[in-house]
Amino acid sequence: MSSPAYARPVPPRARRAAARGGSPFDPQETPLARTRRARRMARELALIHPDAHCELDFTTAFELLVATVLSAQTTDKTVNRVTPTLFAKYPDARALAGADRTELEEILKPTGFFRAKANSVLGLAQALLERFDGEVPGRMEDLVTLPGVGRKTANVVLGNAFDVPGLTVDTHFGRLVRRFGWTAEEDPVKVEAEVAELIPKRDWTMFSHRVIFHGRRVCHAKKAACGACGLARWCPSYGIGPTDPEVATKLVKTPAASDTE
Repeated sequence: MSSPAYARPVPPRARRAAARGGSPFDPQETPLARTRRARRMARELALIHPDAHCELDFTTAFELLVATVLSAQTTDKTVNRVTPTLFAKYPDARALAGADRTELEEILKPTGFFRAKANSVLGLAQALLERFDGEVPGRMEDLVTLPGVGRKTANVVLGNAFDVPGLTVDTHFGRLVRRFGWTAEEDPVKVEAEVAELIPKRDWTMFSHRVIFHGRRVCHAKKAACGACGLARWCPSYGIGPTDPEVATKLVKTPAASDTE
């Protein structure tokens, strides 16, 4: 089948690597060229996903922090079903730190790994009380000292509760920026550092939401909707999924992806 009109020819080296499951990262692409391509793709993502946002429901930094910890190995929708009950019963760090473990585990059971997650949020609440007077700190260096909080969780909280720009390198984000050929790194901290060199800091938080939206809706892990992807023109991984527009469109989970050229 012919490829969409907006799809550009992919460099043979990157195309061959992507086809055999290797990295589409092209070491011969200059840093300037990679930066320009990344920023063009970022602008396109803003057009494709104007509705991108944090999909965890929250009203306070504490709620977002706990919800993000609970989102590990489950969906945001599942967490959003659980947190109204959780926060009605335990609205702040002091209340959560004093929670009855059995009751807490029962509330968290739908999220999976509920015993481990109960341990995590109890330890988190106790640490907030002991070190930060029950308040969520607004600095990366403080957040990552809390139990169960790494850079990914910290960046979610900083970007969405404190308006401090941050890149959220979750599974979707890492998968997509590697497919984009922006990095060959697997380690989330190294991925974050390399992408931070490509995208303006002021855009980090919203850019993260847009990449995650794209990963959930269009650029799926097992079968990317390449033929319905507005990034195809600049993506060296074009062709790892169906390129026929009609076939690819059926894979898109929402109508958000579009050719905006």
